[in-house]
Amino acid sequence: MGLIILAATVVIEISFAFYCIITKSSHIKQKSLLRIFAFLIFSIITIFNVIPFDFRYHAFGISLFLQTINGAKNFIRNHSERKPFKTSATVYRTIGLIFLFVTTLIPTLLFPQNIRVIEVTGNYPVLSEKHSYIDSSRLEGYSDNNENRKLNVQFWYPDIEQKRVPLIVFSHGGLGVKSSNESLFRELASHGYVIVSIDHTYHSFFTKDEKGKTTWIDFGYVQELLGENPLVNMEQSFDRYQKWMKIRMDDMNFVIDTIIAQVNEDSASSFYSRIDTGKIGVMGHSLGGSSALGIGKSRIDIQAVIALESPYLYDIKGVSNGEFIVDQMKYPVSVLNVYSDSAYGILSQRPQYSTNYRMLIHPNENEFNVYFNGIGHLALTDFALTSPILTKFLDGNDVGIETTSENLKKINEVCLAFFNRFLKEEGEFVQN
Repeated sequence: MGLIILAATVVIEISFAFYCIITKSSHIKQKSLLRIFAFLIFSIITIFNVIPFDFRYHAFGISLFLQTINGAKNFIRNHSERKPFKTSATVYRTIGLIFLFVTTLIPTLLFPQNIRVIEVTGNYPVLSEKHSYIDSSRLEGYSDNNENRKLNVQFWYPDIEQKRVPLIVFSHGGLGVKSSNESLFRELASHGYVIVSIDHTYHSFFTKDEKGKTTWIDFGYVQELLGENPLVNMEQSFDRYQKWMKIRMDDMNFVIDTIIAQVNEDSASSFYSRIDTGKIGVMGHSLGGSSALGIGKSRIDIQAVIALESPYLYDIKGVSNGEFIVDQMKYPVSVLNVYSDSAYGILSQRPQYSTNYRMLIHPNENEFNVYFNGIGHLALTDFALTSPILTKFLDGNDVGIETTSENLKKINEVCLAFFNRFLKEEGEFVQN
């Protein structure tokens, strides 16, 4: 839709410019009416939800509104054309407007409106709820407001009654959001799982609480994340790993403990009452997967872990003689490591992936590895559907929407089979 709007505005501006040049007149009143009419049309199609007036259209809408105000002023003043018409001025003005429209519509091109929905294959209808939890035991380290840490979470769960099902807790990637793998969450829920995904406040690109307040990612954290490189400064990387794991694992522990407490209450709400707290799995993507791997090793009530291309950062205990000191203890529960082209071929070259490489070369009976060829790091999430252009640019893989959907279906199938085997003890899991 963004491309259609951009094409329409460009055609209209160029056509009007040619009309002005041919008639050798600026046609100020007609131009003013055109601006007012364009804003009215845009308002109508947003009011009737032809397009959603979300962040993608905010800049474009504001630019149309400002031009409409200026056009209304010119129309009311009955402005006469006092200056002689200049073709060059018309051309430059038109080029400037086209540049403005292209710039303000960039978000609509990067994040298309018509996202392909991957249909679930399970028998249960899927419901969803959002909640906000406040951890009274922790102060928010990214804020000076002396407030307790607040986490926004979203649940996806099957519409069933009188049956308890496993719980899966998800942690998003370094710059992600809680809905980053919604197609996977919905697929799992349709097969009888309750999934809760956490927005790690100030680590999430943005998060919105139950009252509609939006909290954006912390810029200092972004600088840390983008500047992290153990091959350049191993001590600094270790300090950051410790910091990130502490924040995220505390978040996951708090959410798990809060849910268990809710389930144990007599007044537990309907979807809490469907959770079997004796069957808990954790998973995550990238940095979130590292957090999940740490939770699987530090809690005794976790039965299965999936890491979508994540280093074992929790296992790194220090630095000595230019190398990481890594905990060699056998992983205590069944764990699945999922890889793409982004990391699979360089595991042996990155010190933070030393445990991953060891498990790949010498896996024990409860360590599994799956590699998806032809896709990149972001294609392990729904971001590949949300923004195909950015995914292609960042991952470097030229994969179409149809192929992306099929890849996500395969990833979902693998994750479902793993949890079915090690949380429900159903079927078999065979790694590719």
